Amino acid sequence: MLFNETKLPGVFVIDIEKLEDERGFFATFWNKDVFKEHNLESKLSESDISFNKKKGTLRGLHYETHPHEREKLVRCTKGKIFDVVLDLRPTSPTFKQSISTELSADNYKMNYVPKGCAHGFQTLEDNSEILYLISQIYDSKSAQIVRWNDDSFKINWPLSPTIMSKRDSTCLDFVS
Repeated sequence: MLFNETKLPGVFVIDIEKLEDERGFFATFWNKDVFKEHNLESKLSESDISFNKKKGTLRGLHYETHPHEREKLVRCTKGKIFDVVLDLRPTSPTFKQSISTELSADNYKMNYVPKGCAHGFQTLEDNSEILYLISQIYDSKSAQIVRWNDDSFKINWPLSPTIMSKRDSTCLDFVS
């Protein structure tokens, strides 16, 4: 695995290293020891799948509060998404800044989302599926959301959203 640190401290775009031959390829996308070597969470407690029928579907921006913050490894296993990690750590030098990465079934890239960062995505193709590896079990009481188009974040989403949950579309602006 190749760990590419982004401008947000602790946020990585991870590329797999393919071992290819005439059959196809083999690659590792999770290894607790390698994640430990990069000072990243190496404990997994939950794995989730998000399937999205329509291009333009927007989910997020979601995060969790103490003591149930979660670190996530996000990969698109079918289709293509515009994936966003937003730094909401008040003491971070990149507070309220974000990175975006195109994740697809074809490019095999993954985003590592540390505690204190919000995550969201927009589908760029119909029938997109996202796989999450997560460090902590979901706790609904700690689940938080910030508005996807809050002016203070300046995220340039590629499409006008076609489908959003009521919760995602009606949340308030972020208050720091």
